[in-house]
Amino acid sequence: MYSLLLAIIYIAFISLGLPDSLIGAGWPVMHRDLDVPIGVAGILTMIIAGGTIFSSLASERVTRRFGVGLVTAVSVGMTAAALIGFSVSGEFWMLCLWAIPYGLGAGAVDAALNNYVAVHYAARHMNWLHACWGLGASISPFVMSWSLTAGLGWTSAYLIIGVIQVALTLALLSSIPLWGKVNPVRPPESTDAADAETAESSPAPARAHVPLSRAVRIPGVPLILAAFFAYCALETTAILWASSYLVADRGVSPATAAAFASLFVLGITAGRFLAGFVADRIGDRWMIRGGFIAVGVGAVMLALPVGTDAVALVGLVVAGLGSAPIYPAIIHSTPVNFGRENSQAVIGIQMAAAYAGSTLAPPLFGAIAAVTGLGIFPVYILLLVALGLVMSERLNVRVRGRDTVTAA
Repeated sequence: MYSLLLAIIYIAFISLGLPDSLIGAGWPVMHRDLDVPIGVAGILTMIIAGGTIFSSLASERVTRRFGVGLVTAVSVGMTAAALIGFSVSGEFWMLCLWAIPYGLGAGAVDAALNNYVAVHYAARHMNWLHACWGLGASISPFVMSWSLTAGLGWTSAYLIIGVIQVALTLALLSSIPLWGKVNPVRPPESTDAADAETAESSPAPARAHVPLSRAVRIPGVPLILAAFFAYCALETTAILWASSYLVADRGVSPATAAAFASLFVLGITAGRFLAGFVADRIGDRWMIRGGFIAVGVGAVMLALPVGTDAVALVGLVVAGLGSAPIYPAIIHSTPVNFGRENSQAVIGIQMAAAYAGSTLAPPLFGAIAAVTGLGIFPVYILLLVALGLVMSERLNVRVRGRDTVTAA
């Protein structure tokens, strides 16, 4: 049963990533078929982001009431319904309506699954699971490309991914009894030490509701929210603007820039698979610290005024590899930093901060670049790195101080 549930969770993380790249991959065709300006894609992404933020903030109460298994199944079902709704939409306003359950479902399942894995599994699984998300996000553009090349249209791509999500929903519904029977509890640990081997035990006792107003006042929570905001802000900004920076400021050919911009995303995915092999030994704190430092090194390489573009291109890959362990390590360290009884509420707020950073930072950079030029891109990334690193290190100091007092 243990292996079966773990396999289902891995598949669920692949499924989480599947819809995330569809809009970007299909929008050049979608906006023409819908007869709307290309820029209105931002309206869809804002609606989806709003839904994910709302459901992330509500995840603690909902998960405590219904259990992570049912919340995961229903959330994936909502996403499946939204994707199938996209496939039958012939007007832009219909997409906007379906974007509401899309966002609500994505945020709830993201927060519920991340907390479950953080509480019950070792760090290696958190990294590999988020690598599976990247795998899913990498697959969907190929589904869209195949649908368009085969003359089936963008609606078929949404239908295919929607049907896959329906199948996963059925699998998750059938697995609900396993979530109570198979409950490996990760032993208490220091985030600087190796995780102990996961072992089965009885289900954890029910926890009292933690209101958001109380969760945000837990010492250190504002620090990790700022760090998480900074990381997700730099990741999405790099994904959206790195290629444009290489072309406009460094004179790199569009084809080469596009290839290396895709390597940034592939670097995140591959880096998470690799990080899984060392995360238990290195510990979450060093994974976060080392990741931010590596992204900073990559940003400096992007900015160096050297005569070859190779340094900037390698810098983008280094930044992608550095980005890989930060998100999983922040999530995985939450129960240790703030207590298992608070972890679902804190992770829900962290997800909201992540979506806020992902939503706000790229257009903010675009507005700044319109005035200063795209050459400001490495500086923007470095500022976000500095924010994330400083906030996470301040949290480490606070946690070490608390542990010292507790031990005394």
